[in-house]
This record gives sequence, structure tokens and C-alpha cells, in this order.
Amino acid sequence: MNKIILTINAGSSSIKFSVYANTPNLNLIYHGICEVGAKISRIKVIDENNICNRDQTIESNCYSDLLMCIFKWLNELSEKYVLSMVSHRIVHGGKNFLKPTIITPSVIKQISALIPLAPLHQNYSLNAIEITTNLHPNIPQIACFDTSFHQTQDHLAKLFALPKELTDDNIIHYGFHGISYEYIASILHSKIGILNSERVIAAHLGSGASMCALHNGKSIATSMGFTALDGLMMGSRCGRLDPGVILYLLQEKNYSVDKLQHLLYYESGLLGVSGISKDLRELFKNNSLQASEAIELFCYRAALEFGSLYVALGGCNALVFSAGIGENMPQVRQKICDYLYCFGIELDKSLNKNNETVISSKNSKILVSVIPTNEEYILAKHAQYLIKLGYSKV
Repeated sequence: MNKIILTINAGSSSIKFSVYANTPNLNLIYHGICEVGAKISRIKVIDENNICNRDQTIESNCYSDLLMCIFKWLNELSEKYVLSMVSHRIVHGGKNFLKPTIITPSVIKQISALIPLAPLHQNYSLNAIEITTNLHPNIPQIACFDTSFHQTQDHLAKLFALPKELTDDNIIHYGFHGISYEYIASILHSKIGILNSERVIAAHLGSGASMCALHNGKSIATSMGFTALDGLMMGSRCGRLDPGVILYLLQEKNYSVDKLQHLLYYESGLLGVSGISKDLRELFKNNSLQASEAIELFCYRAALEFGSLYVALGGCNALVFSAGIGENMPQVRQKICDYLYCFGIELDKSLNKNNETVISSKNSKILVSVIPTNEEYILAKHAQYLIKLGYSKV
């Protein structure tokens, strides 16, 4: 029987999963996605030959139902493969989790305590852990934390301008999308060369969006802070916001804490500004002024963040676009880079349209690249490492 590693990346709008062979090369056998809809969801599985193995709709938007479908599909492979470990992406690791960790009841309790800091994600990950435990109680599970990658930031980069007792209580910048940035950092040399990899600003643009300043592959600064709400404008999250707005809504508009949380996480961002959709693909199809304004604001805010990270890095050799929007939407990359013309950034329209690895023109002072992220590979890599240490029970 061939041992396999299952990775589960429970995001705010989808569940990505992959199956890797537990071999030195970590060969990818299958990868898939559950796209969570309002009422109807879709599960799609692609095999190692890039052939669709399954494509079905499910009359449910319940993460538990979708996870059960994943495990039901995986069970169909049991005559050929045996599951050796499940690796989960966890958004917030707080102060305690600085590296991948074997999941225990104590770890689950600590992850649960961080739900208020990542309400869009933490519950879904815990749900995936619970279902895995119920179905495969003897299979080791590992937690990989988005926040861990940013531990290399210096003290100043982590500080808010708050009283010291609050800083000492770990109200600091944590940073997120670290698993994605870890993968990007690991392949920068092979994609854009050593000379271009010293000072890089990476843009993870998806339903959740952030940017990170990388110096020789290490995180120096990032747009997200204490929670995954900060920084860039996102699908339904507001991003950076004057704290006075929150005080005003609480004091003058009589918002409850629950109503305020729902506004900031679920009703803002592209969805809030446009009043139409949190999906940029839908907004580009819409000719309304609101749709156009949401698109422009998203790109403008990303360009502003580039400027901030440029200062943190002391310069920039390359701008790297990644994740769903960054990898697949040339028009968004073009709009962001148009705002960055003052930095000497210029795209080659043909290269950009074709989603090439390097999309900047020969005249651009900063190289611009598109590098698809692969969080699932990093999840499997960390799982395999722990398996080698003897944690596998299979």
C-alpha cells in the first residue's frame, strides 16, 4: 500500500485539498477544491495527469458536508493508498505556535482561543480537525500556522503605538498568509534569479489579500497585523481602517460588537463598496460605477501598501503577484502597476496578458513576476518532516 499525506486548506470561501505520495519528492497525486456557494457548492478533483477525476455540485454550503465529501472520495482510493497524516493550514497561531505542531487536545484548545482573532478561518480549520479525528482517530494531524513565517520580523515591525502593557499582552503585528509566502520565498531564486531575489515585495491577492516584504526570503514587514482584517482591501473585509470609525459606529450609531464584526468581516471590501459582489471576476463584468469604484479602490490600496513595504525593505528588486487574483487577473496587475509608475515599474502588456513568469518590460526598473503559490506543498512538506521524526502511526 502506498502511504499518502492529505492537506486541507480551509479558507474563507473554499476548501483546497491535495493528496501527496509520502516519497522523497512528495509527488502530487491529486489536488482539488470545494467552492462554497450560497446554497450550491462544487467539488472538483484533478489527478496527477491534470485530468479531472471528479466534478460535482452539492446542495449545501456547510463546510462539514463538504469535508465529508472529500473523505468519502478519499475512501474510494483506499485499496491503493493508505492515509499516513493530515496536514491543516491554521491562520492564527498567536504567540505560542512558532512552527508546525502535532495536533493534540491541548493544541485544539489553544487554537480555539484564537477564534476572535480570525473568525473567518479558525472555526473552519477546527471543523476540519474534528471531522478528521472522528473519521480517522489514529491518524496523526499536523497544524501549520500562517503567522509562524513572520517571526523573523524585528521588534519595531511588530509594534502598535499602544501602551506597553498591551504590547506585553501580545497585542502586536502577527502577519498572515505565511504559508504562501514561505513557498514563494523557497522558489524565488529558480524563478527570477538570485540578484532579483534579495529585496522582494510579494502580493498574495485573493479573497483574502496581503503583501509582504521579503529580504533574502525572510519576512521583514507585512500588511496584515493583529488579525487578518488589517491591511489591503479584500473580498468582504475592509482592510486598514481609521479606529475612529469603529468608535463612531459603536458610540453614535449604536452598533453592537457582533454587528460591527459582521460589517468589517462580511459586508465590507469589494462587496461593500460595490454592493454587488466580493468576486472581482463578477465586478469586471459589471458596467456600473460602483463596480468600477470597487476595482479601482482595491488596486489603489495595493499600490499604497507597496510604497510602505518599499520603505521597510530599503528598496525593491522585484514585485511578485500570487494567489487567485494575483495569478489570474492581468487587468488587476496592470492597474496596480499603473499606480506604481513613479517607482519605474512598467509592464509588458503581452507578457502580462499571458500570465508569464516575468511580466515587466525591459525598461522597468523593478522586475515584476507572477509566481503561483502552493500552500498545500508546504503543508505536505512539514507533515513529511514530522513523519520522519517518527510521529506516523500507520
